[in-house]
Amino acid sequence: MKQKAKPRIAFLREKAGLTQLELSRIVGVTESTIQNWESGRTGTEQIERIIKFCKALNCQVEDLIEYVSHSPQESAAKPSSLSDIHNLLGTENPSAIAQTDSKADQERQVSH
Repeated sequence: MKQKAKPRIAFLREKAGLTQLELSRIVGVTESTIQNWESGRTGTEQIERIIKFCKALNCQVEDLIEYVSHSPQESAAKPSSLSDIHNLLGTENPSAIAQTDSKADQERQVSH
């Protein structure tokens, strides 16, 4: 009997502090695709093939793809940290967003 691999995507996503929606935007797939990957319903076969590929070639996943920048702006836009990812998605520091919303509400009340 073949043992089914249990994806660790949810664990790693949560560890990175991302929601399924945020991860889906970063990866370029739908949120339901992330849900399916995390539950093991779909997609794990591709991941398993990539792992076998890397083992056979004795390399890392990043070694399989050569990223070519088409413009200097493109390379500058690539996030280099979790904070950069949250900034790109507009999900940085929820308390700061709430404070900004609260200030806007106060200003509206004063102007009326």
